[in-house]
Amino acid sequence: MNTTTAATEAKVTVATVRTWCRIGAVAAAKVAGRWVIDTASLARRIAIGARRAARKAAQVVFSTETMTAIGGRRWQKNGMDRVYLNNWAEYAGLDLTYYNSGNISSASLGGRGIANGRAYNILGLVDKLYFDALDGSLHVKHRGAREVEVRYLNGERDSVDLVARIFDGVRAAIAAL
Repeated sequence: MNTTTAATEAKVTVATVRTWCRIGAVAAAKVAGRWVIDTASLARRIAIGARRAARKAAQVVFSTETMTAIGGRRWQKNGMDRVYLNNWAEYAGLDLTYYNSGNISSASLGGRGIANGRAYNILGLVDKLYFDALDGSLHVKHRGAREVEVRYLNGERDSVDLVARIFDGVRAAIAAL
């Protein structure tokens, strides 16, 4: 099969098919200066692309079922229906280890080391993370600004949107179900 036919079948450009041939993503050989592509190999490549597109297209649904599936605890009272996620620090990418005394022995944010005192400060910024079943949205009750100034142990500084990190972590946890 030639590159034009392969591109039509795969619903991609001819340049993409040529790149696949060049990098070995599909089995192909050059004959008289033109790529000849193995049909079975192209079918496998199309299937890989379809799986990736399906994963990307999979919508993350916020519901009481998904929130409890990722570790939330449902609470219903006085006409309110919420699922509380008490481990919000994990969703934010805040990884902590503790001494037996309860003090933080090491802390990292997104895999990068931060000072233990700064980790305590970050822990104090968020009061609650919950999903409200009545309005179908995720809420973060926090103190002060959403953005947190973080100084990593290597000396670099960064401004981190803590609420966005938490929401991204929750979406990733649901997508992993």
